[in-house]
Amino acid sequence: MIAERWRAARSSVPPGHLDAAGCNVPSDRVLDAMVSHLRRERERGGYAAVPGFTAPRSALAALTGAGAADVAFLESGTAAMAALLGGWRLRPGARVGFTRAEYGSTLMLLRRLAGERGWTLAELPADDHARLDLDALSAALRHGLDLVTLPHLPSHRGTAQPVREIGRLCREAGVPLVLDVCQSLGHVDVTGAGATAYVGTSRKWLAGPRGVGFLIVPGLTGDMDAPAPTLGGHVWLPDPPPGMPPGMPPGMQPGPVTRPLPGAARYESSESAVAARVGLGVAVLEHHALGPAEVRAHLAGLGAAARHTLDGRGGWRVVEPYEEPSAVVTLRPPPGADAVRTAAAAAGAGLLVSVAPVARAPLDLREPVLRVSPPPGTPQETLDALARFLDGC
Repeated sequence: MIAERWRAARSSVPPGHLDAAGCNVPSDRVLDAMVSHLRRERERGGYAAVPGFTAPRSALAALTGAGAADVAFLESGTAAMAALLGGWRLRPGARVGFTRAEYGSTLMLLRRLAGERGWTLAELPADDHARLDLDALSAALRHGLDLVTLPHLPSHRGTAQPVREIGRLCREAGVPLVLDVCQSLGHVDVTGAGATAYVGTSRKWLAGPRGVGFLIVPGLTGDMDAPAPTLGGHVWLPDPPPGMPPGMPPGMQPGPVTRPLPGAARYESSESAVAARVGLGVAVLEHHALGPAEVRAHLAGLGAAARHTLDGRGGWRVVEPYEEPSAVVTLRPPPGADAVRTAAAAAGAGLLVSVAPVARAPLDLREPVLRVSPPPGTPQETLDALARFLDGC
């Protein structure tokens, strides 16, 4: 039923599309809403055509158990992570826990911030599937961590982290948890994690457009702010704070002269691609209409079917356990095969798969792997066609 409804909402889907984890296929309603908004901007003026986002924010927040005021729209998941961590006033010497499956861009950001601010990065032990060792996490929390950042589902593996247990351990220790849900929201259940902040994107399992991401920050505290104040997320203080000389112009005062808006709005910029946000809002409402639990169950079934169908074909081996509750399937190449060339050849055969290069997870990957991620409307015939293609490589 989910597959039929998903396909019915899309008048055009690329043949052999197996890359939902890279860029999913928006529905006709998403596309129409974006085009309609652009037309309104042209006809009325961009600032006169501002839409309401209360319902989309509420729908997005509900997927994590948060509220509408906890949601901020940004340009991408990477931009959202940079805004969150870049403005977090952790103490000098703070210890930040992460795993070897951390996304390459986040790892770059952590290393830069650690160098600039004197943070210490602590790699947390994980098993052969890069799943966090809960006993090791508990010990690390006891010995002192100031923050934990974690991809719920890595970009290069279909292995989900046990986020409810991880969230519980972090809350009991009073340590904030940042959960990267770019690959899981709309795909794998994130409710019950109780994270301080969630970082996500539109274009993957929510089937929204490119160019928009989000922060959901139900655990906002006084030491969390955007890296730089903007007129969209902050206000000028009406009077100099105590201790500032009176009569000085705001730009010359020696201390803080702005205050962030309440909630996650502080992370939003004054300018954005509003049509992309409109498209994300429609996509999230459509996701709720399909039924998030039903979509998750359907995708888990697709992932299991893909692993059973593809494992061993042409010598390619599935990386994650067969029954992992995700539709991200990673294939390790046989000796002499090359994932990049194979993906290009598959595209020539009408099969859209992607490659996870080493840079995607430099601490966990030793060679590029194929990533197969069927969207909800994928028929078994498409998986069979990919299996035959791999056999013939």
